[in-house]
Amino acid sequence: MTPTSPRVRRPARTPAALTVVATLLGLTVLLDPGPPELGRTTLVHHADPPGPVNAQSTYKWGRPTWQDEWEDGRRGPYRVEGPGLVRAQHGMLTLNTTGAGTVTAIRRVRGHATGRWEIRLRSKQFSTGATPFTVRTELVPAGKREQHCGAQDVGLVSYTFGDSDADFWVRNLPDLELGASEALDLTDGQWHTFGVEVTDRSVTWFVDAHAVRRDRRAAALSGVPLTVRFSMLAPEATRMNPSRMQMDWLRYFLLDRENALPIDAPRLARTTHEGAC
Repeated sequence: MTPTSPRVRRPARTPAALTVVATLLGLTVLLDPGPPELGRTTLVHHADPPGPVNAQSTYKWGRPTWQDEWEDGRRGPYRVEGPGLVRAQHGMLTLNTTGAGTVTAIRRVRGHATGRWEIRLRSKQFSTGATPFTVRTELVPAGKREQHCGAQDVGLVSYTFGDSDADFWVRNLPDLELGASEALDLTDGQWHTFGVEVTDRSVTWFVDAHAVRRDRRAAALSGVPLTVRFSMLAPEATRMNPSRMQMDWLRYFLLDRENALPIDAPRLARTTHEGAC
């Protein structure tokens, strides 16, 4: 299986391009000219500073309706597929890969058609010389609903080890895909928070307490109840670099509170999900 979400490619950065250093919400943020088609700067996030660095606290979402924090050492309601070891350890859900094959963990619940989901995630690659895994968190149709080969998914984040872009998308039948990329520090062990808000009118993505994309096109909204799937993706019959991804927490919020800050974020680029079925 290979990643299918589109990328918005950026021109090479130069010292002159990194023109502004600012402090925003306790984050050190570099403002980097984004791709011309977006017409705005792109945030390069670093999730190291102390204190809460998440959309929940910044946008005042209130208490989560439910959360997974794995403090009791139990994996919880997750169905695991593929080779590798998926377990709760040290208050985190960890997906450890083998040297080949995709491993996934999907939360077995009835799902939610709307709401806010947010995770705190890091990843690590243990060797090089083979093919790197792709780290992915997405919302997929819950329960026994038809998956349509990913054609109704919402991507919170997807990136490949060694890359510096994180991908985001929303899809709907028959083959619509709206996608974008964000430049991030994706080095081994670097924590980031990724969130998505799905309403009946829009989808908004959050990275390290910043709203980075919003799209209001009705054609992208499936209305299908969704659940969370964590994946380490590998092409078939390919030797891979053993790796892991770890989630510190996963939280879900209702939409009963409005966002405490205005959201001014560009929409995504329209393309086609070639793998839809």
